[in-house]
Amino acid sequence: MEKRISHPASPPGSTPESPARKKNLLDRFLAIFADVRGGEALTALLLMLNIFCLLAAYYLLKTIREPLILTMPGGAEVKSYAAAAIAGLLIILVPLYSGLASHVSRVKLINGVTLFFIACLLAFFALSRTGVPIGVAFFIWVGIFNLMTIAQLWAFANDVYTVEQGKRLFAIVGFGASLGAIAGSFATGQLVDTYGPYPFMLGAAVLLGACMLLTNIINIREKKGQDAQPQTPGDVAAEDDAPAADGTMKGRSGFLLVFADRYLLFIGILMLLVNLVNTTGEYILGKTVVNLYGASHGAAAGGLDEKKVIGEFYGNYFTLVNILSALIQAFLVSRVLKRFGVRVALLVSPVVALLGYTSMAFIPFLFFIRSVKLAENSLDYSLQNTTRNALYLPTSREAKYKAKQANDTFFVRFGDVISAGLVFAGTTWLGFAPKQFALVNAALVVLWLILAVAIGRRFKKLAQTD
Repeated sequence: MEKRISHPASPPGSTPESPARKKNLLDRFLAIFADVRGGEALTALLLMLNIFCLLAAYYLLKTIREPLILTMPGGAEVKSYAAAAIAGLLIILVPLYSGLASHVSRVKLINGVTLFFIACLLAFFALSRTGVPIGVAFFIWVGIFNLMTIAQLWAFANDVYTVEQGKRLFAIVGFGASLGAIAGSFATGQLVDTYGPYPFMLGAAVLLGACMLLTNIINIREKKGQDAQPQTPGDVAAEDDAPAADGTMKGRSGFLLVFADRYLLFIGILMLLVNLVNTTGEYILGKTVVNLYGASHGAAAGGLDEKKVIGEFYGNYFTLVNILSALIQAFLVSRVLKRFGVRVALLVSPVVALLGYTSMAFIPFLFFIRSVKLAENSLDYSLQNTTRNALYLPTSREAKYKAKQANDTFFVRFGDVISAGLVFAGTTWLGFAPKQFALVNAALVVLWLILAVAIGRRFKKLAQTD
């Protein structure tokens, strides 16, 4: 039997009975980009800065992981196959994360996970200085780090805001992600040729420390607001999801939550399909880049020069993706969500992907493949990312932290596993060229569209809005 998801408590100052607060200067400035109301700007700005630091750190690491793995023998294929290892590890890590979330407050959970990843970065840097080959291990680690930390921060944002606030203010939070991605990829693309890939690990560790500081500031600010806010019956009901005063949650696993509720399961399958399509598209792009370098440089392929050239290509590519994402995030996301709602916003990215991969099948050149991936990723990192995170606004705190962690980590990486199987079968047995991979992606996008329609309908019912 399907379980109906309970609605979260309203954050301080967000209840319908609360009087409207007068807008300050910061409120009025951010209102240029979204529907910001009195007293909302500071928390939104702090969340924006938090995710800015996190995405800047991630793109420092994402950009340098490409040359570290692509320059290995069979690098493009190894990159696809490594996803299976990530998914296997997440089967273990997600229940561990759920168990930790059941015993500590949200801020202790976030602090502990962040400190763990900082320690890992310091270890990778030390190993790289001794000449230990870290390409595959680092690629797997970045794949886990990316999903767990970003899902965790968006869960925190979902916990802070109501459905109504999230639809208005998530565009500002997401803008920080776009700016951070630009800063991280641009810095790496400009400097990797001079310094090589390894020093950026230390820069990412510093940025993660800033994320942890901002999370604690936001948590203290929101806790003070909750203490000053009179409790309503809705708040009392919502405390079923967080029985302890410090915000700990029940003992259910994220996987159990997902499989017990059709809405959460549909979101998980959506994440799988989206990543399956995207990862297969990235394989097409990565293979094309490596082949072109090999054709131009012959025996020179595989050395430090190749790492620098490919690192520069991906740094510039990610920079352009993130500039487009930032523009969409700043000027379109809030307006699309406000005018058309979550249901319509969910359909934009699959429609663009369907047109792109169908066309790519008949125009298999680097410039066009790069252009399709620019369009797909810029929408995915802006409008679609904000919309998919908004799907958790009408869910319980337990679903926000645990089920979201399962969906945004395991289901995403299981999409990578299927993509790896597709790459293996296509290259080993079927002799697929980019055209055939693009046509498979186009067929998968049709399924993505159908599922997005079903999720949009369910969101409307749960949130009692569009």
